Amino acid sequence: MVDYFQAIVLAVIQGITEWLPISSSGHLAIAQHLFGISPPLFFDISLHLGTLASVVAFFWKDLLGLVHRKDMLAYLAAASVPTAIIGLALKDFFAGFYSQIWLVGIALLLTGAFLFLTRYSKTGKPIGLKTALIIGIAQGLAVAPGISRAGSTIGTGMLLGMDREQAAKFSFMLSIPAIIGATLIEGKGIAVDSVEAGPMLLGIAVAAVVGYLSIGFLLDIIKKGNFSMFSYYCFGLGIITIILGLI
Repeated sequence: MVDYFQAIVLAVIQGITEWLPISSSGHLAIAQHLFGISPPLFFDISLHLGTLASVVAFFWKDLLGLVHRKDMLAYLAAASVPTAIIGLALKDFFAGFYSQIWLVGIALLLTGAFLFLTRYSKTGKPIGLKTALIIGIAQGLAVAPGISRAGSTIGTGMLLGMDREQAAKFSFMLSIPAIIGATLIEGKGIAVDSVEAGPMLLGIAVAAVVGYLSIGFLLDIIKKGNFSMFSYYCFGLGIITIILGLI
């Protein structure tokens, strides 16, 4: 079971790392390894619902605007297809990373290298169908713990020439169907009573508030052109994680 303190810690980690390009799944795997706990799957799902609420709250005007932007709605739908196919195909394979924490460290190093490359991107192009599909593939590969979903999707958009703020906005909105789909699939047949209501509701609230603040922070970083700075954090954490997994 998860107590209140653990719920707060895990929710803060989820809220920060879900939207920053440093891998939420990787950080949760590391936290679980250090705490020696394995939270019920339903608790993990509830934290994702909290961060889902944060992105919907932050971009509600843009989401309502999709009614009048059929092209963007089509791009989001198209990008979600490869995400679903790849995510379902590789989910069980990458689940093994949670028990082999050094693999998460390697994935974090790969994320760091990818983020570092974005400093060489030349942005300014509008999104197209091909770009949307490639971003969807990148999101699907981020099912691996340690591979950042935000880093993969925003970085891919930037490297393909998208305006960096538009790449970020597309990434955030693309996360909504991905989170909903993963929640429906993983939550099927899961016992709700496997988690106490108090810690779960607290975790959802904390993840939502922290997630909302994290989105604003990342957008500010992107506007300043400093997206690649997160690469250094991923490099450092990746090395530490590999060491932790091997000792």
